[in-house]
Amino acid sequence: MINEFQVVFHNIDQTQAIIDAVQKRLHKLTRYCDQIIEGRVVLDSPHNNHHKGKVYSVGIEIHSPAGEIRVHQDQHDNHAHEDLYVTIRDAFNVAERQLKAAIRKHRITHNKGGVGGIAA
Repeated sequence: MINEFQVVFHNIDQTQAIIDAVQKRLHKLTRYCDQIIEGRVVLDSPHNNHHKGKVYSVGIEIHSPAGEIRVHQDQHDNHAHEDLYVTIRDAFNVAERQLKAAIRKHRITHNKGGVGGIAA
């Protein structure tokens, strides 16, 4: 369950397709932690380089019982990040790995299985 999540657009036109792509990735994260309290995704196109093309960045903050996850996917030399959907995918893949690690650490610290509504 995601209680409150904000999607912010900077220098990018907001479309339903982009919102749907972010929501799909957020939903996937609930497989690992069913109590994401709140969070924020910032989609940005900070540079308009005529030689490289438009490169996107994605920032993600997630607050859950297992801890806080912060990801900033900002690779200006990565041509794959000229596609916003690829950048979203890459950022959420990093967030997923960090969330899994935080859940493992949270379980070890509390020495209990299934603590605080965290799904296995």
